This record gives sequence, C-alpha cells and structure tokens, in this order.
Amino acid sequence: MQEQIIDYHKAQLIESELQIKRLDRQINVYSFLRLFALAFALIIFYQCIKYDQIWLSILTVFLFILGFSWLVSKQSAFQKLKKYVRALADVHANELNSIDRKGSLYSDGSTFTDDLHPYSSDLDIFGKSSLFEMINRCATVLGNTILANWLLKPSSTLDIRERQETLKELSDKLKWKHNFQAVLLFANTPSEDKVKDLFRYLEAKAEDSPKWIKYYANIAPWLFLFFSIGTFFVPYLSLVLFVLLVFNFFLNQNFNARILKTDSIIGKMSNILTQFSEAIKAIKTEEWTSDLAKKLASDLKNNENAKFSEQIKRFSLLINHLTFGLTSIGVILNAVMIWNIRQLFAIEDWKKQNHGNLKEAFDLIATFEALISLSSLNSNYPDWCFPTIQEGEHYTLNTKDVGHPLISSQIRVTNNYSLKDELKIDIITGSNMAGKSTFLRTLGINTVLALCGAPCCAKEMTLSRMMVFSYMRIRDSLNESTSTFKAELDRLQALLKILEGPEKIFFLIDEMLRGTNSIDKYLGSKAVIERLIAQNGVGIVATHDLQIAELEKDYPNYIRNFYFDIQVEGEEMHFDYKLKPGECKTFNASLLLKRIGIYSEKG
Repeated sequence: MQEQIIDYHKAQLIESELQIKRLDRQINVYSFLRLFALAFALIIFYQCIKYDQIWLSILTVFLFILGFSWLVSKQSAFQKLKKYVRALADVHANELNSIDRKGSLYSDGSTFTDDLHPYSSDLDIFGKSSLFEMINRCATVLGNTILANWLLKPSSTLDIRERQETLKELSDKLKWKHNFQAVLLFANTPSEDKVKDLFRYLEAKAEDSPKWIKYYANIAPWLFLFFSIGTFFVPYLSLVLFVLLVFNFFLNQNFNARILKTDSIIGKMSNILTQFSEAIKAIKTEEWTSDLAKKLASDLKNNENAKFSEQIKRFSLLINHLTFGLTSIGVILNAVMIWNIRQLFAIEDWKKQNHGNLKEAFDLIATFEALISLSSLNSNYPDWCFPTIQEGEHYTLNTKDVGHPLISSQIRVTNNYSLKDELKIDIITGSNMAGKSTFLRTLGINTVLALCGAPCCAKEMTLSRMMVFSYMRIRDSLNESTSTFKAELDRLQALLKILEGPEKIFFLIDEMLRGTNSIDKYLGSKAVIERLIAQNGVGIVATHDLQIAELEKDYPNYIRNFYFDIQVEGEEMHFDYKLKPGECKTFNASLLLKRIGIYSEKG
C-alpha cells in the first residue's frame, strides 16, 4: 500500500517540475512582449511628434500605459503561480524524503528539547532524526508550538477521537492538504518573526487622536478638489488652496513619527497576510465531514458572518496603501489629501474591529497545520493503526505487532504486548544489544502518538489515557556539579512524586541505578520496585540483573517476567529481538569483550 503513495508523490513531483518549465516559457514570452511594446510605443510616439500629431501621441502614451500594465500583471500572475508550483514540488519532494528517512525541510523541534520532561528526551520526540522531524509539516512558529504541545502531554479522550476522525478525512484529501502546505511554505522562514511583530502591534492600544482630525481626514480630498475647481472661477481662492496645502504639510509632519513606527512594524506584512488569506480561504471553502474540521472552518468568520479571508486581504491592501504613501509619489498624495493619515486611521479602525478575529484565524491555521502533520503518518504509512482509547479503573496497553516508527520497515522487528485493565510491573531481562531499550522506547513513543490522536506503528493498539514517564538516558552535569548517581536519584524522586498525583503514569525504566556498585544497585533497585508496588505503580523495568527477576516470587500477582535472548553458535551471535515470557538465561558481555581482545577466560 505504501508503494501507491510513493508513486503518487513521484508523479506529482514530475508534473510540478514540468509545469514550472511551462511557466518559465510563458514568463519569458511576456518579458519579451513588454520589451517589444516599449520599443513599438517609442517608434509610434516619435512618428506622432514628427508629424505634429499631438492628440495621437497622447493616445499612444495612454494605450501604452494600459497595455504595458496588462502585460506586467499577466507576467506577475505567472510568476506567482510558478512560486506556488515550486512550493508544491518541494512539498512532494519532502514527503518522499520523509518516507526514505532523509530528513525534512521543516523544523525538527530542537527548540522544544527538555531533559527534565517526563519522556521527551528519552523517547527522541524532538531533535535531529526525531519523531517531531518525521511528522512535522508546520511552517508557522505557532503550528510548531501546537504540534509540540500535543506530543508533550496526553490529550483528552474526546480530543483524541475528534483528531482521529479529522486525520482520516485529511488523508482522503491529499491534493487539498498539499495545496495548503504549499500556500504556507513561505512561512517556513525567519519572516515568521514579522507575524510576532504584527500581533504585538495589534494588541497594543492605539494612540488617541482628536475627533476633528478624523473628520477632517474624511473631507480633505473633497476640500482640495472644491478649492482647485473654485480657482478657475475665483482666482483669490488660490490663496485658500495654498493655506490648505501648508496646513496638510504640518499635519502630516505631526503624524509622521506615528506613521513611520506603524510602517516599521507591519510595512512588510502585506504579502504575508495575502498568503495567510489564501490559507484561510482554502479551509473555509472546503467541504468538511469530520466534526473538528467543520468546527474550525465555521470559526473562520467575523462577527458579521462574512468571509474573514476578505477582511485580511483588505488589511493587506491598507498596509500597501500606507507603504505607497511613503514613496516620492506619496508626497503629492499627502499634500492634497493627507493620504498617510487616512491610511493610518483606516488601519487602526480595522485593528479595533478585527484584531481578535485575526489572532483566532492564525490559531486555527496553526491547528490545521498540526492536524496535517499527524495525518502524514496515516497517508504515508497506511498499514499503521488508529488506537482505541480504553476506559477502565486500571491500566491497559494492549498491542499487536508494535514497532518503532523511527526504524525503517525493512529492518523493523515488531512485538506483541498485553496489559489489560491491570496493575502490573514487568521485569525485562536480557543480554546486551538484545532489544530491551528499543522495546521500551517502542512502547513509549507509540503511546505518545496514540495519546495525541495520531496513528501508531502497530497492527492493533488499545490503551488507557496515561502519562509516560521514562528513566533511560541519565546524564551527569558538570555545570550543575551533578554525578550520574545523583541524576538517577533525582529522576527516581521525580517519578515517585508524580505517582502521588491523580493522573495515570506508565513508567519505563532502563537499567536502574547504574551509577553505583552491583550490591547497592541490586538492593536499591529492589527497594525502588517495592516502593513502586506500594504506590500502585505500573510500568516496565529493563535490567541485566537476574536477581531482580526473582521478585516475581515475592509478588506473583504484581510482577511479570519477560526477556530478550540471543542464540550463540560458536562465536557468532544471532538476535531475533522478540519479547518472550520468563527470565533470560543467556548473556553475551564476555563474548563481546573477547571479540575486541579484552576478555579472557583466565581473567
């Protein structure tokens, strides 16, 4: 089934590249036509002047301006389309790279890395070659933040089920979601910082202006027109016209600092807002069937129930007008109709009426980005399953053929695991490199996916809503003068504390207390597990220490033993990476040391 989606992306990528070539030819044609039109107009204009055809020369200039403007607009339209198709090609190429584990053009989420988080560091949620890098399709900073938050804590059961329904719908709308990604791909750049500036401006209170100035701004163009016409009949009115121009000049100077400040904040937002309006339009005009998508689409309306994308386009146009007023031509416009002041007041009026809706619209766009990110798993890995969230008093984590999503399917080994509304601590023993740590991470990362609404790398999966807590990559810290053993104690203390809360916690412990001697390690590990049992803790402990497995005799109703083993044939080791019930009897440390010339049977 995955071959079909790969073929689809390859076909779309080829079609996009062909379309880019066609657009390049069209752009070149219109570029030539512009040059030809200019040369032709100059020849005609020269001939008209030569034969004293003044009226024809004026008509030639007028027709040239119209024709040249039309050619420019057509060429600009093709350039805009080419930019979109280029982005679409990048989107399809990125999907192919993601499936082949060749990285992503989107953020890998390194900024969200937190070694103190209950599981994100141990389970490779963020950073290079992480889960976030694999699934992220968010171009905006806000989209990245929403997706990260979904991965950092379990969502409510209702949210999980609503997202699952929406992800399935998005997977059936491949063309729509790839178009949406292409429209927003421009935001996958530092220009996103401008969006932050925009919201700071929108949230800031506008400076008060006297009412008479606002009234005067509305009538200023008409006053200038009235006195200009009046000078033809009453020459003395030219003096009034001069006074009006001087007054407009000083009024503009009074507002100049405020206008420049506004332009510095939002002056470059016009094109960005236009792109966002296209994204809003794409959401608003699509026919949705899932409850969550329908709700998000219906929220993209302003108080008058109009299309909010048009309101954003209007805001973009006002910003363009303000920027235009700061050009050399704007000097004339400001003199006759206080152009910049009029645009400033129009922008501030828009801000008062729509800034709340604009922020909501950006939030909804970002939410769709996060949903599209999760849906990429369903699209690119159709054999993965959507898990069932189980309601129950105790803990459920029941999987069939569960594998690690970051390991290629060609080498991935899957396992079954069953915990059905129970309170259990499972001890997993096994030799080095047999698969204990990978199995713990496999359960952990799939639980994280399941509890944010995403599909899981498994044939079947049923689980309780619970928080994962991991104890795996314990590091010392020179900056904080923290030894490995102290870091381990801190992590254990954090686990015991979080178990006191009301939320269900499923812990994953890999080789407890490795920073101390073997006797203290056993006694300490035994004490910790007994404390976990006393607090009704549920989870898995992976260890090399076979003595820990003997706790099953003391707590037969609470502890279960499993193991990963190896087959040794001569000096060759064979791993099957399959979880089995019971205790491990075969270890390989001495054989591994012997291979590199360290270990000998003589000691």
